[in-house]
Amino acid sequence: MNLEQKIKDLPKLAGVYQYYDKNGHLLYIGKAKILKNRVKSYFKFIPKLAPSDKLGLRIYKMISETVSLEYIVVPNEYEALILENSLIKQLKPKYNILLRDDKTFPYIYVDFNLDFPRLEITRKVINKKGIRYFGPFSLGARDILNSIYELVPLVQKKSCVRGKKTCLFFQIGKCLGPCEGRIAKDEYKKYLKTALDFLYNKSKLLALLKIKMKDFTQDCLRFEDALILRDRISTIEKSQIKSSIDLAKNQNIDIFAISHNKAEQGVVVSMFIRDGKVISSANSYFSSQNFSYDEAYKRALVNYYNQDLLFVPKDILLGKVIEEEEFLEEFIKNKFSKNIKISSPKIGQKKDLVNIALKNCEELLRIKTQNAKYLPEAKLKDFFGFEESITRIEGFDNSHMMGQAKVGAMVVYENGKFLKSAYRHYNLSARDEYGQMKEMLSARVNSFDKNPPPDLWVIDGGKTLLSLARDILASVGVNIATLGIAKEKIDAKAHRAKGKAKDILHTKDSELKLSTADKNLQFIQRIRDESHRFAITYHKKMKLKEDKEISLLNLKGIGEATVSKLLRYFETFENIKKASFKDLKELINEKNAKLIFEYFNNKN
Repeated sequence: MNLEQKIKDLPKLAGVYQYYDKNGHLLYIGKAKILKNRVKSYFKFIPKLAPSDKLGLRIYKMISETVSLEYIVVPNEYEALILENSLIKQLKPKYNILLRDDKTFPYIYVDFNLDFPRLEITRKVINKKGIRYFGPFSLGARDILNSIYELVPLVQKKSCVRGKKTCLFFQIGKCLGPCEGRIAKDEYKKYLKTALDFLYNKSKLLALLKIKMKDFTQDCLRFEDALILRDRISTIEKSQIKSSIDLAKNQNIDIFAISHNKAEQGVVVSMFIRDGKVISSANSYFSSQNFSYDEAYKRALVNYYNQDLLFVPKDILLGKVIEEEEFLEEFIKNKFSKNIKISSPKIGQKKDLVNIALKNCEELLRIKTQNAKYLPEAKLKDFFGFEESITRIEGFDNSHMMGQAKVGAMVVYENGKFLKSAYRHYNLSARDEYGQMKEMLSARVNSFDKNPPPDLWVIDGGKTLLSLARDILASVGVNIATLGIAKEKIDAKAHRAKGKAKDILHTKDSELKLSTADKNLQFIQRIRDESHRFAITYHKKMKLKEDKEISLLNLKGIGEATVSKLLRYFETFENIKKASFKDLKELINEKNAKLIFEYFNNKN
């Protein structure tokens, strides 16, 4: 069925539509209250099917590239919005904006039901009255909490009061001994109030930390403690945007501001105002190659509010008026059963706050543009002819020894540094390198809905593994850049030991033998080497664990041949541990099966 006929046959139902180009690459994903009406609005049908004259330049270009259409019907427009957002994160369409940072921020909370309340961190809703939340905190929540506990002698641990006896915290002056009744509840409340004041006025907290840091360096020569405080102060400062504007004490507002530049870089700044004061802020960069303010703001709001949040404000302020404000209000109302106003203020204090967020957008983009001149990944698009700019890279490698401790590793590089918090390990079962890489990349693809795809995959391997990676991506309709890096083969061998083998870069269409002094090659080598290091480190850890299991089984009277037979069949010790006595008995003799079953099921 041709495109025109498919458009005419669309149902008058809510759903999600997908546009594809002549090469089968996904161009755009959109949601619709009525599929037929929404999709038809992109086209004119006389004298022949063509993009509508009413479209903006970006959408006109997209429709000009569209040759096919697919759609999914859902019960209503709200379900369509959720599905649209999920598919965009999984498939990374060319004309949609992908915002990665949609994690749930932590909150600091206090439970006033307790006789001696303390501050704690949570990301989950606590279904209990008398709980008060502070946040969200994009970063620095743990640093803020640790600093408060060092400055204010609150109950340090959950178990302290239950212990009925003072501990080390009391002896070093960090607790007032409520467990032994050494402080009354009313007196304790004064210290709690001081702690809560630090949460609302972090400048007071920072001032005291700076004094303490100075004391460490000048009086006590405690330089290591001073360095810890310095890093903590830096983290807390980064978590906040300073504002001299004081709103009414009961004002709770979330602010989202978005900006982009000619270098195809965009940034979202979010500010969280609680009880009239800016309590924290966050920012997230994105590629703005096919930029639309409506699309960017919609993605930012859906990403953040399509979660189980601990607190939802009364107002949401945006840096720009967008088309679907009313629909997004309804979406958030359905999610949280609360009326929330979305607006873009034109005058007054709220407008001043939005301007602060927008100015921070401009400053962040200025710094990023300045830094991009020196970032090697900024040059990859032009050098390798990639379709899109490269900002986030994932590198993959696997490791094993004679089929033992088969593991894979993924490392992540973004904004000039390796993001170790985003690294992932994989326990693999395949016996050969090809099967292991397939297993690992397939697992990564299956997690795209939770952790969106990057701009580039770097595979430690040659043409075969690169082709595998491209096939896996194509099987789910994701079009991202790929590179393979492998040692040059001399007489079918890579002479690593002799130092003669050079690295070759494999692209979609060719292989490149670059000079060892080439900066692009050196950068890709850094990605490869880091993924190799991460894989080897985990392999050694897992092999040590497996060797320990083998030794213990040998002590129980199980021979190495039996252990090898079990590993060949079950592939990992974890699978052997889960095996039933019946399964073990079918593979080895009953005596050994009993010993192994009891060993794995009775040991602590």
